[in-house]
Parts: sequence; C-alpha cells; structure tokens
Amino acid sequence: MKKIYYLSTCDTCKRILKDLNAPSSFELQDIKKEPLDMKQLLELKHRAGTYEAIINKRARLYKERDLKNKQLSEEDYKNLLLEHYTFLKRPVIVNDQQIFAGNSKKEVAAAKDSLGE
Repeated sequence: MKKIYYLSTCDTCKRILKDLNAPSSFELQDIKKEPLDMKQLLELKHRAGTYEAIINKRARLYKERDLKNKQLSEEDYKNLLLEHYTFLKRPVIVNDQQIFAGNSKKEVAAAKDSLGE
C-alpha cells in the first residue's frame, strides 16, 4: 500500500507533500473530507505498532481535554482517532510496510529516504 493521509487545510502538510514529491502511485486521502474508517485505522496500527504512535498529542482537542494528565489505554487512543481527524498525527505516509507519522524533521527525512529521494 502506498498512501498519504493528510489535511488539505494544513500548511505544514502541504509543504511536506510538495517537498516529498511522492510518485503518482501514492493515493492521497484528506482526512477531514474522508475520515479514517476502522479498517484503515487497524492497518495503521498494524504498521505503527500502537495507536498511541499515531496520536497527535499537540492537537488542540488533546490539550483542551487535558488528556496528557490522564491514563489512556490503546482502546482510548483508538476511539479518539475514530472520533475526530485532528487526533491523527499528520501527515501519515505509508510506503508498503513502512509508516511515517507526523511532521518532525527526522520522520519527514526518513519518509523521503524511503521514496528514494
């Protein structure tokens, strides 16, 4: 599978997508217009190892709900990801069996390397 989950209204996502210059074989999914379904979420978890690994802990809702001070289970993380798109780290790049989640320089560089840049 070659897919990029992103937010079309996010300037950081737009910049990273432009920088990655992903081949046309990659499918793009705007998570605001087409939210993750359970099957997609399970696939992301399978590649990332945990739901927590793909949770955006800098999301406004995460902070507003003071979730950093709560003990969250994997089930809690899964439910958050299904509840609202903002809880997914962005962008999430799936290149076959590899997954790169978030916009850290290290993560983006690794994603770019996987694309053969």
